Amino acid sequence: MKLIKCLLSYFILLLSIFFIGRVVLFSLYFERFAHDNVNYWLSFLYGLKMDVIIVCISLIIPVILLTLSPKKIQKVINSILTAYFLIIFLCFIYIENATFPFFAEYDVRPNFLFVEYLVYPKEVFNMIFSAYKLELLMAFIMLVVAGYFYLKHKTLHDFSPVFEVPYIQRILFFFPLIFILALGIRSSLGHRPANLSDAMYSSNRVLNEVTKNSIYSIAYAIYRDQKYNKSTLKAYGEMDINEAMSLVSNTLNIPLSSNSLSPFSRLEKTHFPIKKPKNLVIFLQESLGAQFVEVTGGESGITPHFNRLSQEGILFRNLYSNGTRSIRGIAGSVSGNFSVPGKGVIKRNKSQSDFFTIASLLKPLGYHSIFLYGGESRFDNMRGWFLGNGFDEIIDQEKFIDPEFTGTWGVSDEDMVLRAHQEFTSLHQQKQPFVAVMFSTSNHSPFDFPKGKIELLAGIEEKSELNAIKYADHAIGRFIEEAKKEAYYQDTVFVIVADHNIRVRGSDMLPVKLYHIPGMILGGGIKAQNFDRLTTQPDVLATALDLIGQDFNYPVLGHSIFSDQKKDLALMQFNDTYALRIGDKVAVLRPDKPALSFLYNDQKMIPTEHDQELEHKALAFILTMNHLYDKRLYQ
Repeated sequence: MKLIKCLLSYFILLLSIFFIGRVVLFSLYFERFAHDNVNYWLSFLYGLKMDVIIVCISLIIPVILLTLSPKKIQKVINSILTAYFLIIFLCFIYIENATFPFFAEYDVRPNFLFVEYLVYPKEVFNMIFSAYKLELLMAFIMLVVAGYFYLKHKTLHDFSPVFEVPYIQRILFFFPLIFILALGIRSSLGHRPANLSDAMYSSNRVLNEVTKNSIYSIAYAIYRDQKYNKSTLKAYGEMDINEAMSLVSNTLNIPLSSNSLSPFSRLEKTHFPIKKPKNLVIFLQESLGAQFVEVTGGESGITPHFNRLSQEGILFRNLYSNGTRSIRGIAGSVSGNFSVPGKGVIKRNKSQSDFFTIASLLKPLGYHSIFLYGGESRFDNMRGWFLGNGFDEIIDQEKFIDPEFTGTWGVSDEDMVLRAHQEFTSLHQQKQPFVAVMFSTSNHSPFDFPKGKIELLAGIEEKSELNAIKYADHAIGRFIEEAKKEAYYQDTVFVIVADHNIRVRGSDMLPVKLYHIPGMILGGGIKAQNFDRLTTQPDVLATALDLIGQDFNYPVLGHSIFSDQKKDLALMQFNDTYALRIGDKVAVLRPDKPALSFLYNDQKMIPTEHDQELEHKALAFILTMNHLYDKRLYQ
């Protein structure tokens, strides 16, 4: 049958694009799962299910047009389908090409991040053109060649033989063909249709990513983001919200209050009372992992200034980030909040006002609050979130006059810290207390920084992550050096902490070791010490607020390290995967999948028997964080 033959040929052709892409990806990352006790060949079977879903969806329009269109408009239909399949082919080929550099950078197939940053074309396209010239050229050549051969071989887009089939016969084929496509799209005879969780069949995260289909991964991430509600939250499990809140309260050792707008708000008395509370400066470092910092167990020679300064203040040697995105790190370090399910609070509607921040906390005490960023603060909606939640002033790229260096992501870190120093000096001279958040930009692809500022690392490409980190460290040193020359240094608590580690690169379901970040607090009167217990970004914020020297009522989901109420735990998020670590035990929760338990030993995740109590607590955290956001209870 000509109709069936035509559709089947396209079905096989489209599937082959995905199959070839998976074979290449499988080969490139084979060593990442070859030695795991898992049948990695099943990746092709489960991957085929993902591919079939996308191909069947793409064939719906051709089936409708080829079965229901009368012969007299066959030329019009032929033109439409020729253009349609050309677009489909080029789209599939492009996404498969884009998968490889995306996987190399983020250790996952393209997901919501792949399209999310398209709203920031200037930064993103500059980064792409700077860092991925070869990949872009190869993709362009492949698309041109594929398009040429498709258009040249008329047999691929000549649908006239199908219209030789009598119209009635074609109409009769409509319902069975649509039924077959529906089965393919559903790809399951069970109660629920197949979804992305079907590809996550092993405990090796990289193998699961190879199994996925990139187009499905992008579409599914967008769908979950747009439709995130109670029904999608149920994919993690169900629990009464009061039980969940109580469980989180007990786990964090934070009693629930009677405050209907902020149930985790409580009075925290300072351990360092002084008449005049100190200023607070939080200097967030982009993608600075603990493995690059010698004093936190990392390489030597990359961060000499951080290493030296850590001997002058409090060094957090066992600190873990909220997640793998800057917006998660900002929420943890500026609001003391853990990662909410779905999109981060920086970008979500209900947290654009009346959401707790250090600015809203200190505003009643007369503090002037500033957010300083070398790039465009509209990126990731930072401007809207900071201004909507108590910050008085934004100083971003457009407000820097004649900066020494401007790169893809904005002015250099050194330009930013010198501007910050000027602002703080002026405010202190006016006897104006201040709270500030500074955010670095250097350690971000394509790793732009000014020449001649650092001694480049031997044998390392100049525009590389390691040299960018070394430059960021240089800016840290310059900032503190300048601050010590002015009186405000003695009256200020300085927090230097990473927003997150580098991209999650590891085969574990959630590579805990890549959430390990450096952090320290220093300033006038702060005694040097190393703190080795497990801590989070909310703990660092609570400690900094303790050192200000004032009693506070706040909902920070952490404790000062000087408090006997502090618990050793961390909640970590990666896309839609969550991990709750308490001590050396870790519970991992993924949507539509059973919870898993691990022991974290020697920086490795070792599967163990289900710790139902810990898994239950992890679910409680996910539900509670969503509830606090959804009901606007983090004020």
